[in-house]
This record gives sequence, structure tokens and C-alpha cells, in this order.
Amino acid sequence: MKISSVDFVGAAAKIGTYPRLTHPEIAFAGRSNVGKSSLINSLLSRKIARTSSTPGRTQQLNFFEINKKLTFVDLPGYGYAKVSKQDRQQWQHLIEDYLITAKNLCGVVIIVDIRRGPEEEEAALCNFLMHHQRAFLIVATKCDKLKRGQIEQQRKMISMRLGSISPFLFSAETGAGKAELWQALLDLTTLPAQASSLEPVDA
Repeated sequence: MKISSVDFVGAAAKIGTYPRLTHPEIAFAGRSNVGKSSLINSLLSRKIARTSSTPGRTQQLNFFEINKKLTFVDLPGYGYAKVSKQDRQQWQHLIEDYLITAKNLCGVVIIVDIRRGPEEEEAALCNFLMHHQRAFLIVATKCDKLKRGQIEQQRKMISMRLGSISPFLFSAETGAGKAELWQALLDLTTLPAQASSLEPVDA
């Protein structure tokens, strides 16, 4: 997809303060340091989402308008133990409320580090989205860190842990998988905001 413009159009740190936008929205979720911001920046071919070696830096929902037609929503990372329990609960409530109530949300991208694979949080998020009939994709990042045989082995492991959902393979470093992922994202915007008939998953 050719990107002609990307604009930061708002943020939300509290429930009910989401920007009032009209374009289809795609949200990006993943544990801290999984490469979420790098993935977004790679898709947009510019540094728009904040990247950091310090986990837990994204502490609000950030909304980016692409080509005046589509909105990416960068969700706070989860699973970082050094963030206070109160902060983790606040972020969780914020994320869940947005995922349930967002009228323009077409789908969610769940991001996992291919070297680490999914854990309980990813399985719980898949089940949450299926329960609320939200479409989602699984993306395995940092594929450049593994050899081809290892990538296939990890891909199968991720699929097995997440209810036979095959992940998209992606590398922000090399751009591998970028075109395929963009096509899948655009396909989401033409579909009803509902998940396919999948069984609950258990990581």
C-alpha cells in the first residue's frame, strides 16, 4: 500500500476519552518489547510509533490516521512485571473497553515474538476477541533472528498454541512479510467486525 500521509489524531489514557473518528480502525496489541512499534513503523514506512528498549513506554491508546482513510490504534503493551499492578489493571480495563465498544474497529493484530511464542495473555486475548466477535490476526515478528528451519518450527508451535491459527511471518528489519500483512489488513476493513467460528484457545 502506498502511504501518502500519516497523522497522529489523538490519544486516550482513560475509558471514554477515545477520539471521535470515522475511518475503519485496526488495533495492534502485544506484550512489551515484542516489536509492536517497530511493526507499525515498518508498515507505515516512517517512525511514527514510539520505539524504546524500556518496556511499558506506551501507556495510552494512540491513534494514527493513514491516507485519510484508515486508522491504526497502538495499544499499551502488556505482560511487563515492573509496571505496577495498578497500572497494569488500568491499562487492561482501558484496552478491553476500547476493544468492546469501538464502533469502527475492523480487527486486531496480535503480535508475538517468534522466538518466544505466545503465552497465557495471548491465548486470553484471542478468546476475549472471539467472545466479543472481533476479527483478529496473529503476527510473528523478529523472523530475521532465526534460520529458515527454526522459523517454520516456531510458526507451527505458535499455531498449535493458538487454536490452529497460522501466524503471519514478519520482520521489521528486512521488511519480509510486509506486503502480505498489508493485504490482510486491507481485507479486514471490508469484512464485518466478527471473528471466524474458532474454538477457545489455551496457551
